[in-house]
Amino acid sequence: MTFAPLQNDTFLRACLGQATDHTPVWLMRQAGRYLPEYCATRARAGSFMGLATNVDFATEVTLQPLARYPLDAAILFSDILTVPDAMGLGLSFQQGEGPKFERVVRDEAAVNQLAVPDMNRLRYVFDAVTSIRKALAGRVPLIGFSGSPWTLACYMVEGGGSSDYRHVKTLMYARPDLMHRVLAVNADSVAHYLNAQIDAGAQAVMVFDSWGGVLADGAFQAFSLAYTARVLGQLKRTGVDGAVVPRIVFTKGGGLWLHDMQALACDVLGLDWTMDLGRARRVLERPGTTNSIAGDAHSTSASAASDLEHPKPTALQGNIDPNVLFAPPEAIRAEVRRVLERFGPPHADAATRGVGHVFNLGHGISQFTPPEHVAHLVDEVHADSRRLRAAG
Repeated sequence: MTFAPLQNDTFLRACLGQATDHTPVWLMRQAGRYLPEYCATRARAGSFMGLATNVDFATEVTLQPLARYPLDAAILFSDILTVPDAMGLGLSFQQGEGPKFERVVRDEAAVNQLAVPDMNRLRYVFDAVTSIRKALAGRVPLIGFSGSPWTLACYMVEGGGSSDYRHVKTLMYARPDLMHRVLAVNADSVAHYLNAQIDAGAQAVMVFDSWGGVLADGAFQAFSLAYTARVLGQLKRTGVDGAVVPRIVFTKGGGLWLHDMQALACDVLGLDWTMDLGRARRVLERPGTTNSIAGDAHSTSASAASDLEHPKPTALQGNIDPNVLFAPPEAIRAEVRRVLERFGPPHADAATRGVGHVFNLGHGISQFTPPEHVAHLVDEVHADSRRLRAAG
């Protein structure tokens, strides 16, 4: 496949710890129900799955926020639960109720039936990636994604969302052997899924460990972190155009384990709003983090620096509280400046890699967010981050 040359690589460069002229920004769930144009397209589609499985609709809604805001990346419109749906668990969405699975995985027989699904069952996702990439015409990079093995397991065992994770934690504590089997299948499935997205044109990939933070210390390392690492260990490093594909890992509630997550073979660690960015940056700026650059985001694996071929976290993503977007415009702008100031002086040396920053929310945008408030956030990120670089 041949795609248009990339015009704005700021997001990719920041992911790889390279100097940029401004801090890039995109938003988790940036294509969603807070946009009236999204709601109109979903109504035409008839249902969420009708929207997500239709290539034209998925392309349309992915590009909608880019028509409103000068964002620095697009993210594939899909759902984190497409992989277990392809396993035959029967995913559906009821209005106002969230995702539900027709079949749950709670006993040995159900666990033994699990297998890495035929990726052709997810062809609609890969076709959407290629369609979106072509429609972007090089404007900004496209991010592909999946839920983490643990997060997928939560939904598979609970049958949907949960307030107490009673069923999944019961299985984990009572039959850890079965839970490890579920997680191993999930990890290998997610790795195949993300690699197929890369082959279809994704320029970065993200693992959403949305429920890693509900685990106890020790359990997180054994049942979440280890299987996220298993995914990352199988991912392709370069995409169809020969460019390095950054890997992002976001664990909601994961700030407690930032030191443990340093060992992950990813480029970017996403943080929710409870973690101080400056403190997180100091963790990544341990001795040996800064490297000279022998390649860049558009280098092939043969010519890229060895630290790009074998990644370690050198960038942070986040982490403004999504509820800030309900405040008046000046309050939103003030909070944006505070987050940028907490991160500290931007890495500015073009000859070395430092700790990069990708501005984002600390979790997904609320469906009740006023769309005009998002414009204030994006504008202030760009304006103030440029001011900080000029002042430095």
